Amino acid sequence: MNPNIKQPDIRTIIFSSDGFRLKGILHLPGADRPPLIIGSHGLLSSGNSPKQIELACRCNANGMAFFRFDHRGIGSSEGVFENVTSFEARCNDLRSAIHIIRGRNDIGDRIGLFGSSMGGAVCLTVAGDPDIDAIVTFAAPVRSRTILDPPESSEYPPSGHPSFRANNLRFDISGELSRVRRVLIFHGDADTIVPPSDAMEIFERVGEPKRIIIQKNGDHLMSNTDHQKEFIREACAWFCARLYG
Repeated sequence: MNPNIKQPDIRTIIFSSDGFRLKGILHLPGADRPPLIIGSHGLLSSGNSPKQIELACRCNANGMAFFRFDHRGIGSSEGVFENVTSFEARCNDLRSAIHIIRGRNDIGDRIGLFGSSMGGAVCLTVAGDPDIDAIVTFAAPVRSRTILDPPESSEYPPSGHPSFRANNLRFDISGELSRVRRVLIFHGDADTIVPPSDAMEIFERVGEPKRIIIQKNGDHLMSNTDHQKEFIREACAWFCARLYG
């Protein structure tokens, strides 16, 4: 930890996306105009996911700011989940978050994105912006097939009526990946929701620099504590190397 970094400052941020009032938490490290990471959570998760909170704390300890927020229809943000949730809406929410936080005078010019599950697909879609300096994904799907038809025995339950999933959650980001670079990809080899082959496809299609970490016996929720520690350590190192480099 840098001794010149002061005690972290945590602030509630309210912003708008397509007319919806969204709420997020900005973790500021106390450094002068720090680089920033913005998180996009999974379909049924929220900005309060343990992965994001722990990653935010570790990033702060290394002088980086972190913004985690609830997408529309989730947690403290406006909207009824099944009425407002779609892949396009999630992408618009992330773009709005980038815009509002990037406009602050206490944030630096460098920015990274973290996305878990569907949030990883959202980050990879939005990250065609050349101003995105680093990306970390966990269990990101390339196509929506696993969300549209999740296995009956999976740890990731289906959300809402089948027509909601079919009409709102259909996506295929394979054509976007060649525009993306500077990506660290995490995936568990025992993920029953998003197959590890999706991680391999992402790795093959994105540009350098890139790295892939396949966690042995890792599930979609990253339940293993050793996997969680590895994720926090390697994700933070990836952001440090690219946001300070």
